[in-house]
Amino acid sequence: LGACATSVPSASKHDEARWAGRFSLTVHSEPPQSWSAGFELGGSALAGDLQLSSPLGSRLAEVRWSASGAELQQGERLTRHLSLDSLTAELGGTALPVAALFEWLHGRQAPVSGWEADLSRQSEGRIVARRLHPLPGAELRLILQP
Repeated sequence: LGACATSVPSASKHDEARWAGRFSLTVHSEPPQSWSAGFELGGSALAGDLQLSSPLGSRLAEVRWSASGAELQQGERLTRHLSLDSLTAELGGTALPVAALFEWLHGRQAPVSGWEADLSRQSEGRIVARRLHPLPGAELRLILQP
């Protein structure tokens, strides 16, 4: 089936919101897991792209998604998933609330079961979201470039 799959088109680069900065994700599992990277994000919860980079600027991965699925490109390795939720769950040990994340980036609260977002410093380019349940808990921190 994978050989017959078509690639997921990236979101249009025209007239779309784009964000860049750094993020960290900590999953409070046993043992705790933690990731951090630079990012550039564009599109919406429905279709978009995300580039992840090391502190020195080397590209670590690219994620693209649309209604037809999501794909992760790491160097020459390409993996496809049915949804962005399944891809983020596999990568980070927990599915991230992508639809809510885009709302948070726009400075709007978006209730999502199990998560709470602190947008008190969003105007300064800082967002913190915590997953309280189900366990293990998780914390996502974003620092946006001006």
